[in-house]
Amino acid sequence: MNDNISLETQLKAFDKAKLTAYCVAISTRAFPNFALFSNLVEFGDAKKMANVIDGIWQSLVPGGAKMNFELQLSKVEDNMPDLDVFDMYGAAPALDAITCLHATISCLLLGEFEEAVTIGLVSRETVASFIEMSEGDDQMSDEEIMRLISNHPLTEQEEEFQGQVIELLEGSKSLNKEFIASLKALATNEGVSNIGISVE
Repeated sequence: MNDNISLETQLKAFDKAKLTAYCVAISTRAFPNFALFSNLVEFGDAKKMANVIDGIWQSLVPGGAKMNFELQLSKVEDNMPDLDVFDMYGAAPALDAITCLHATISCLLLGEFEEAVTIGLVSRETVASFIEMSEGDDQMSDEEIMRLISNHPLTEQEEEFQGQVIELLEGSKSLNKEFIASLKALATNEGVSNIGISVE
């Protein structure tokens, strides 16, 4: 609960550009979860979604190319896997990744910090669900599962990553080309997602 409050407090102080930068960083790190799922089950268009993410990064650079983001919202919605249709685990983190991308565009268009808070929490939830699914079992109590999740390296990496993004944005006076490039490189994380998978 305290995590939610501190995230809200930190993000509330950001202007629209910084909120969007936070959102697209989280979405970029989660994206391999969708790309891998898309490749495996031949669902959606991972290349098109990657282009949308690139378009968001470019829009943050002063004088960068601008995309029609209103138009992209429905395209992103078309790439949301239906969990009733896909009953494999990979559909859930894929859906989370696309949900984050959709909320990122909403944040870019409207500048509402609530969208950014949602993205931060969805990404944490993706990590928690993955740990519970991959390492938890029916014999464990709720307390044991919570302890497993909170002490897990993936949780620590997620918290560290989100903290680092917020710290960089707090310390930056302007989102210039170099700053955006370094933030994008951090978020891309050499193609490894928030749950430790890559398309390669």
